[in-house]
Amino acid sequence: MINAALPYIDQDYMVSIRRQLHMYPEIGFDLPTTLNLVRTELDKMGVTYTERFGKSCIVAYLNDHIKSLTIGLRADMDALAIQEKNDVEYKSRIDGAMHACGHDVHTATLLGTLKALNQVKDEIKCRLVFLFQAAEEGLDGAQSMVDDGVTDEFDFIIGCHVDNTIEAGSAMFRKGPTFASSDSFKIELFGKSGHGAAPHAAIDAINMGIKVYNELQSMVAKEIDPLISRVLSVTIFNAGNANNILPDHCVLGGTIRTHSNETADYIKKRMDEIVSNVAQQAGGRSKVEFGRSLPAVISDGEIAEKLCNSALNAGINARFRETPLMYSEDFANYLKEKPGAFFFLGSRNTEKGIISMTHNNDFDVDESCLEVGAKIYTQFIFENMGGLKYIGL
Repeated sequence: MINAALPYIDQDYMVSIRRQLHMYPEIGFDLPTTLNLVRTELDKMGVTYTERFGKSCIVAYLNDHIKSLTIGLRADMDALAIQEKNDVEYKSRIDGAMHACGHDVHTATLLGTLKALNQVKDEIKCRLVFLFQAAEEGLDGAQSMVDDGVTDEFDFIIGCHVDNTIEAGSAMFRKGPTFASSDSFKIELFGKSGHGAAPHAAIDAINMGIKVYNELQSMVAKEIDPLISRVLSVTIFNAGNANNILPDHCVLGGTIRTHSNETADYIKKRMDEIVSNVAQQAGGRSKVEFGRSLPAVISDGEIAEKLCNSALNAGINARFRETPLMYSEDFANYLKEKPGAFFFLGSRNTEKGIISMTHNNDFDVDESCLEVGAKIYTQFIFENMGGLKYIGL
């Protein structure tokens, strides 16, 4: 299938948008400048859009009159609370904020894709929905859109993330587990304080905490199929403030990651049981709280296969990733409702020193990845606007 949008992909336009976003990063749902830029560009294109889904999010439409197949494309827009140290002309002008995760690239790529497709929309035989999402970084931006019914707007959805382990000009794809689920937890153990010289008269919260830690690690190692990837990391262990007093309170916190949503549920259930049993045996009390929860990103096999084929047909160095990542992505919330796939857009350039990973204060990308992303998106749309047989669309 000929990609009629290819001649209209404007690399200079995307670089300009990316640099504007990079210079003025905004965090979470507080995105006034970012939203104004996206609105302005959509208005210039004459594209219809709405802000009724989620908070600080925009959904744009092409071929809204077509009522058959609808393909969704998503980009996140928020930055991180990091002070940038790069010495580049487009360095962040906002103190303590930086696009250190590449969301500026995602937004610019999606705007560039939309701009190119808008030039040939009469040749596209399906409806397209473009999601510009706030608050991917830990604040449930995707879930806010899902709660407002955005998944009713499309039949399946695709998205990507820049990756500085992959050279620019390349892309990698996954069938099945792509990113891990993510659950945070807080465990509180309550005992009875006492003098350090008389431990028999106290209920030592530190001792309970140590037992909980050891039993949780044993559970994860011994009770789950070793072929299932999983991590339970205790990253907080706080108790006591005096060298001669056994504390009555101990706090453990951390994260659970796995590529199996069923395994995540099992781990959380067993955590409750283990913590309760340890506290009861010591004569103390316990409390377990789970915080923000994300399911695993499970990419549909057919969509991932077609994305990879489209990348190859667009002249991109494309291949499948052998293993999923232990990071999480709130793109997973869309996949709870509709099928989709997520891919990795190469942005590394060793010769230019662009090698730092995301969430680092010297993170940057080879901007040629913008054009690569737009080529993959547009090629995929022209090759799959007639639907997908395997999932009945």
